[in-house]
Amino acid sequence: MGTAQVVLRRKIKRIADKLEKYLGTPHPPSTRAKPIDMLIATLLSQNTNDKNSHRAYIQLKKTFPSWGKIAEAPWRKIASAIRTGGMANQKSKRIKKIIRTIGEKYDSFDLDFLNDKSDDEVIEILLSFKGVGIKTAACVLTFSLGRDIFPVDTHVHRICNRLELISNCKTPECTFQQMKPNVPKGKGYSFHTNLIRFGRKICRANKPLCNICPLYKECCFEKKEIFARMGTNRITQRDYDFMLLDNV
Repeated sequence: MGTAQVVLRRKIKRIADKLEKYLGTPHPPSTRAKPIDMLIATLLSQNTNDKNSHRAYIQLKKTFPSWGKIAEAPWRKIASAIRTGGMANQKSKRIKKIIRTIGEKYDSFDLDFLNDKSDDEVIEILLSFKGVGIKTAACVLTFSLGRDIFPVDTHVHRICNRLELISNCKTPECTFQQMKPNVPKGKGYSFHTNLIRFGRKICRANKPLCNICPLYKECCFEKKEIFARMGTNRITQRDYDFMLLDNV
């Protein structure tokens, strides 16, 4: 391992520790969703917020009592069930095709066999389904299979760039590959979850609150001084403490 990578790993650990200090240490839920459930839920979460995607998932399950029913259903009926999650027509066709492919390939609408596969094998299997990307595969590994993986969404991708934890990464897929060997062992879930919280509350895409950022000194964002000056009178310490305590 070269000196540069050692320095980078120390920086990542330092940042992960600071986020746990400010936001707490998230732990995976004791009960995990089945892989097929997590796969579909993650697909529904694309390009929408958690509240809307959850409503779409619940309605989908109410409308179709089994995944097999979805494989047989007209895509328009699926789209009607998931309308609240946005992009319903596109997502309904994608979900129907994925579920049909799973049924045809494995003679069952169940992905529980993934528990016995290695991380790389799981990724290879999931990426073989059209419409499934590395972020979705990583979410299945982390939130369903309980693996120590670091999923990368738009928040995580943005912050890793601003902190210069990655080099020349234009996509979340690139960020995932570069971060994969450098996230401290056992910290995949915590670091991922805290970066999302941090991205929603402080390091926002537009108008980041650089004036109250606990990672300001670590940050390499070229506009941080501008946003720090802009935000001086925008928020109080009390507001800041409240946001950090609100980890939902």
